Amino acid sequence: MVTAHKEAALAMRKTDVVIEVLDARVPYSSCNPLIEKLRRQNQRPALKILNKSDLADPERTRLWLGHYNSQPGVKAVALSSKKSREVSRIPQHALALAPTRTTLLKPLRMMILGIPNVGKSTLMNTLLRRVVTKVGDEPAVTKSHLVHELGPGMWLVDTPGMLWPGVDQDTAHKLAATHSIGRNAYENVDVAAGLGAYLLCDYAGLLTQRFGSVPDGCDGYELIASIARSRSLVVKGGTPDLERAARVLLSEFRSGTLGQITLETPAQIAARSTPAPEDPPTDTPRGDPNR
Repeated sequence: MVTAHKEAALAMRKTDVVIEVLDARVPYSSCNPLIEKLRRQNQRPALKILNKSDLADPERTRLWLGHYNSQPGVKAVALSSKKSREVSRIPQHALALAPTRTTLLKPLRMMILGIPNVGKSTLMNTLLRRVVTKVGDEPAVTKSHLVHELGPGMWLVDTPGMLWPGVDQDTAHKLAATHSIGRNAYENVDVAAGLGAYLLCDYAGLLTQRFGSVPDGCDGYELIASIARSRSLVVKGGTPDLERAARVLLSEFRSGTLGQITLETPAQIAARSTPAPEDPPTDTPRGDPNR
């Protein structure tokens, strides 16, 4: 991560537009604060691409587009990297952010960044209409910086996926759920339980459609046990197989089988970032309940 950060910092100095690929299911949690800090320090405009929008909640995607498009120097678009017609518009969006870079003497220089496994490699291959980088459903497929010519007067630098140190637990669970963190860094049951707890609050209807009724008031772990029973996933003695059930929930969320889901909204992130209000002051003595 340290090496990738240093290389990104050097490349950004020679860049006109920063293209950051986000996961539309976690548009805030997949936004690398190190990239944002570098971009602001170098005063570079940003094209934020909410990729995998076909897997995300359309209404929440609209909210996130409004959130990012309200920021100065930022253009946000939602697309699926597998749809060439949507991807082909990326150079036009980038050129609108740097309209003076239109000649061979002043080419439009772009760099594309993103955390691991947000679909950056697929997007690159679709954009360039040829296989230029390995694609895989695993983090950290791209290993080094690569330079590509998009057309006359347009250059694009591809960079490895880059996380940041000190990722908080809530963000880490979301990134693990979307598979942006390597499998060896988390336990399936814990991540699936965290995902399940969120789904119980915000997407309970999708859960019941897919897995049948769930116990009232259950938490994420109890949901995993309920899924195990509904799919007849048991271990010796009839105990629910939580590991297999966790993999089922994670797989069906990641593939979109469960439905179009987004794990955060701008309002939820704002509420999480706002400290809880203090109790109002009172002059009633603690020991006198009658006053």
